[in-house]
Amino acid sequence: MALASSPEGSDLARALRKRPLRRPGENLIVASLVLCAAVSIATTFAIIFVLFSDAIGFFQEISFWHFFNPTNQWQTLFNPRSFGVWELVLGTLNVTLWSMVIALPLGLAAAVYLSEYAHVQTRRFLKPLLELLAGVPTVVYAYFALTFISDDVLLPLFGDSVSFFNSLSASIMLGVMILPIIASVSEDAMASVPRDLREAAYGLGATRLEVAFRVVFPAAISGIMAAILLAIARVIGETMIVAVAAGSTPSLTLSPLESIQTMTGYMLQVALGDAARGTTDYTSLFAVGALLFLMTFVLNVGAQIIVRRFREAYE
Repeated sequence: MALASSPEGSDLARALRKRPLRRPGENLIVASLVLCAAVSIATTFAIIFVLFSDAIGFFQEISFWHFFNPTNQWQTLFNPRSFGVWELVLGTLNVTLWSMVIALPLGLAAAVYLSEYAHVQTRRFLKPLLELLAGVPTVVYAYFALTFISDDVLLPLFGDSVSFFNSLSASIMLGVMILPIIASVSEDAMASVPRDLREAAYGLGATRLEVAFRVVFPAAISGIMAAILLAIARVIGETMIVAVAAGSTPSLTLSPLESIQTMTGYMLQVALGDAARGTTDYTSLFAVGALLFLMTFVLNVGAQIIVRRFREAYE
C-alpha cells in the first residue's frame, strides 16, 4: 500500500497501464474474455427481447385489467376462457411458503451445527454429504414426491382431506432441494465471522448457544439473508417438481393439502401441449414468463439491497 501511494508507485502504475501487450497470447486471451462477456450480455438481452415481444402480442388480445383482475380465474382450456393470472401467482407463493417453512429451520439449524458445534473432521464429512442433495435431478424429486410422499405418507395420514396431487408433497421435496443452499451458504457466512468475536463472547461468560445466536448469527446476517433469498428464487423458478406433484388445478388458496398450479407448471403444460404458434394460448406462455421474470428480477434486486444494508466489514 505504501508503494502504491508513493510517487514511484504512481509512476510504475502509469507505466504498466500504458505498456502495450507484448505477448501475442495475451491479446488473444483478452479478446476471448471480451467475446465471452459480450455473448453472455447479448444472449440475456435476446432472451428478454423475445420474452417481452411475444408477451406484448398476448396483451394486444387480452387487456392488462383482465390479466391482473383478482376476480378472474385462470381457465384457458374451456369456455368461457379467462386469463386471471393471480391463481397461478398464488400457487407459486403457496409452494414457496410451505417449502420455506420446512427448509428454513432445518437449513439454519444445520448451518449453526456445522459452524459452531461440529468437529472439523465431522464438518468436512457432513457438508459435502449435505451438498449432494443439490445434485439430485429434480425429476427424481418429483416422482418421489408423487409415488412416496403423496401415496404412502399423506394419503394414509390425511385420508380424503388431501388430494393425490397436492402442494404439500411438492413443498416437502422443494424444501429438501433447497436445504443445501440455505445450509451451505449460511454456514460459509458464519464461518467467515472472525474468531475474535467468539473469543470475546466466551470471555464474558457466554455459552456456545448464546455465542451462536447472539454473536455469530447477527454478524453473518447478510450472508444468511442472501442464502434465504437465493433459496426463494430457486423455488420460484422450479418446474418439474411442481408440475408433477402439485397438480394442474389453478386455485386461490394457500392450503398445502389442495391441488394447485404454479406459473412454471402452467408454462410446462403449454410447452408440452398442442398450442399453435401465434395463438392466445401460446402467447400466454410468454406473458406468464415475463411476469415470472419481473418477480425474480425484483427479488434479486431486493436481495442485493438487503445484503448491502446488513453487510458487516471486518478488518
